[in-house]
Amino acid sequence: MAMMLAGSPVLVDVANQILEGGTDPAFGTVRWRTLFCADRTPTSQLVLGVAEFEAGGTLLPHRHAPSEFYFGLTGSGVVTIEGVAHKIAPGIALYIPGDVEHGVVAGEEGLQFLYGFPRDRFGEVEYRFSAA
Repeated sequence: MAMMLAGSPVLVDVANQILEGGTDPAFGTVRWRTLFCADRTPTSQLVLGVAEFEAGGTLLPHRHAPSEFYFGLTGSGVVTIEGVAHKIAPGIALYIPGDVEHGVVAGEEGLQFLYGFPRDRFGEVEYRFSAA
């Protein structure tokens, strides 16, 4: 990517981003593609990515200080926030306040959602997984 001046628009094609995750059993089976993150793109104050789950895939219950949002893209699933199950599917947005427990289980057709944090870098988000 060419160097950009601060405050310039940034274009990222999700198809060109590396699929990460899926290998750490502490997280579950979720995989993701990072779109905006200050250590990868000339951006700030926003981490944005796409989470991808195969059928029955999981993001295990956890907490982190910053708030987060999910916006359903494809498939469906259940996001459990502080013990309350919420459906996620295309066109459904969920706001998750900071420091509340939440986890995800994908439906039979898998699941993709957009997620975002009000931080510069994904590395600034400390995941604290709940006890098994």
